[in-house]
Amino acid sequence: MKHLLNLLAAVALLVWGTYLVRTGILRVFGANLRQVLARSITTRPAAGMAGLGVTALVQSSTATALIVSAFVGQGLVPLSTALAMMLGADVGSSLMAVVFSFDLSWLSPLFIFVGVVLFITRQSTPLGRFGRVLIGLGLMLLALRLVSESTAIMVRSPAVKALLESLYSDILLEITVGAVMAVVAYSSLAIVLLTATLAASGGIPLDVALGLTIGANLGSGLLGVLATAKSAVPVRQVPIGNLVFKCFGVVLAAPFVSYWVKYLRPYVPDHATAVVLYHLAFNILIAILFIGFTQYVARWVEQWLPKPDRSMVAGRPHHLDPSALATPSLAISNAAREALHQADVVETMLLGMLRVIKDNDLRLAEELRKMDDTVDQLYSAIKYYLTKISREALGEEESRRWTDIISFTINMEQIGDIVERILLDIEDKKIRKGRNFSDAGMAEICELHARLVDNLRLGMSVFLNNSVRDAQKLLEEKARFRDLERAYAGTHLTRLTENTAQSIETSSLHLDLISDLKRINSHICSIAYPILDSAGALAPSRLKQVLPEEPSRALQ
Repeated sequence: MKHLLNLLAAVALLVWGTYLVRTGILRVFGANLRQVLARSITTRPAAGMAGLGVTALVQSSTATALIVSAFVGQGLVPLSTALAMMLGADVGSSLMAVVFSFDLSWLSPLFIFVGVVLFITRQSTPLGRFGRVLIGLGLMLLALRLVSESTAIMVRSPAVKALLESLYSDILLEITVGAVMAVVAYSSLAIVLLTATLAASGGIPLDVALGLTIGANLGSGLLGVLATAKSAVPVRQVPIGNLVFKCFGVVLAAPFVSYWVKYLRPYVPDHATAVVLYHLAFNILIAILFIGFTQYVARWVEQWLPKPDRSMVAGRPHHLDPSALATPSLAISNAAREALHQADVVETMLLGMLRVIKDNDLRLAEELRKMDDTVDQLYSAIKYYLTKISREALGEEESRRWTDIISFTINMEQIGDIVERILLDIEDKKIRKGRNFSDAGMAEICELHARLVDNLRLGMSVFLNNSVRDAQKLLEEKARFRDLERAYAGTHLTRLTENTAQSIETSSLHLDLISDLKRINSHICSIAYPILDSAGALAPSRLKQVLPEEPSRALQ
């Protein structure tokens, strides 16, 4: 029992080490890895090489699958190119298995010591996160040595021998066991390394180890499908297409396992090397055979799992993918895209508000007020999604972006509330009482509204691109809008002195309306402050300028 517990502990340590390396690399290079993948879409071979390189770093084809799936969901990468990336990702994972098959146990204490020192002393910096990667590598090397030692003792047990003999000469059982182990461990790389170590220590015959290796490949494909099971349809298409390739690979490779053992084993120094080289050859062969057929598989997957009609509300792509939470940079990007959708809903409310004012459309006013519930729901969903992202896993830039998204969604939610209140006032004080603004007053409202919509679109651009120049322009628009609001309030009072009937009837509503429009504009322009502050372009005297205009807001 003691030796069994030692083996299970060593396997758990191997899986944990793999997890530390994967998450550490994604935290250090996450955004850069996404840029590399996004730019490598010119040809399928280039996409395959990009997938290979990224997976060699993160040591997880499943992690690469989640990143690539998100690209497809965002419409940045066609499905056929994404499938080519995944073929390269599988080769990258098998290359790392070859590297770890060498006796690198002497590096384990060095990696762990240096990694712990870096992680403790520089925890919140990229160097500290790289220390986390070194800790993971050290634990993986240590775990492989512990697995080898534990297995050498356990294989002498009659019960263990009887259990292992049940796998002999049953390739389907071997593949099934390998696939289940990869899913449970959430890492095909860890299972391939475990299998190679067991084969090297005599725990299992070479042909059984190769069957388990084929199963581990199949399990990595199942992992991607399970990880994206609750995601949007475009996101789920990539793992399914990749699983199709893996299934074809299993069908092609399984009948020829005995030939590998018979003809190529004499040229390989040991069983561990034979297993990892077989794993590498398997994935290279699949990549070569099927990279020319990615468009056909993509077409089949799109027919089998079609995208919903985006013109329908229920078919709107939701970007808050839970599977992306393991990759902080990807999760931040998803939250930003959902925040932009929230802003789109707010823009629709703003555009419809002017139609209600002009046409006295009560039905439209009711529909627009209901849209505020959608804005509130999106705000809650984005906020909850962001709280599930580990702040410790975020770099300085990603942490700043996290704060920007929260601030942006709060402003959009408050704008939605103001628009809803404006619509209620229009219904009660104008439409139901049969009143109308004067021609001059209506022209002023239209002018302010047009500027407001333009500023909202500029604010969305600032949020999306982090452009300092656009942020400065947006802040300048705040001053112009304030001056215009004051001027129009003055001209309205002038019309009152002239006893203009329409101006008198709608005076309170008119002044409240232009004041609310200014408040909306203030929320829009506040999008610029974090961008300018991080760039050092925010005037230090801004608080003094704000105090006379908005004392309550400045004191908050």
